[in-house]
Formats: sequence, C-alpha cells, structure tokens
Amino acid sequence: MKKKIIYGALLLLIAIQFVRPEKNEGIADTSNDITHHVDVPESTLKILKTSCYDCHSNHTNYPLYSEIMPFGWFLANHVKDGKKHLNFSDFSKYAKKKIDHKLEETAEEVEKHDMPLSTYLIMHSEAKLNESQTQELIEWVNKERSKLQASGL
Repeated sequence: MKKKIIYGALLLLIAIQFVRPEKNEGIADTSNDITHHVDVPESTLKILKTSCYDCHSNHTNYPLYSEIMPFGWFLANHVKDGKKHLNFSDFSKYAKKKIDHKLEETAEEVEKHDMPLSTYLIMHSEAKLNESQTQELIEWVNKERSKLQASGL
C-alpha cells in the first residue's frame, strides 16, 4: 500500500510537469513604458528593473526553478497579480489621476517594506532595497507626483 502511494505521488508529480502556465515574455520597454510618461533617472530605473519589473512589467526573467511545477504555477500567479496592480510597461495607458495614484501606492509599498515581496526576495536577494534605494524611490515618486499635480490632474 505504501509503495502504491509513493508511485502514485511520483506519477502525479511527473504528470503536472506537462501543465505549463503562460509565460510573461513580452517586451518590458514598450512605447507605453513608464519612462515615456514620467522622468525616470537612470539610477531609479535600474532599481525598478532590478526590484520591480519581474512582476510589474510585460517581461519576466524566469529562474530555473520556474520550470518545475508547481513552482512555475506559483510564480505565474504572482506575476499575473503583480501586473494587475501595476504594470510599468503599460504605464502610459493609465489616466493622469491613476498614474498619480499608482505612484503614490508605489512609494507607500516601498516605504512599508511590503515591496518587493518577501517571498520574491528569498530567491532574488539582489532585489532587496537598501535604505538609500528606498529613499531614492520615495523622493522620485514625490517629485513626479508634484509635477503631475502642478500640471493639473
């Protein structure tokens, strides 16, 4: 009986490897990218690309473990959810008021250390924001929000 359970579990593990989620492998830097709508200094863009773009753009750099199910499903769900909340690749498609709100949320999430997600940081330590990077993002957001508000939302 024990052998049947082990063989069944192995067979199930092998079978789920053939059920693959859709990958987020589009182009991150599109004509609708955030850089075409607000000023993003090069150092700030580097932080965004390192710490945010995998889940909040149209292109994810997939690690090897994403090829193993159910890890691939977990990752696909995170990316889908992240893009639902904020997509830097489609940023210019947002209305000005929504852009202001998305920038505000970005600063809040970073300031509270809710982003990047702790589950993401387990395998992507390079994405962890230090205090200097956190402050740079918050100051950048505040500057861009001031410009947007001055232009009349």
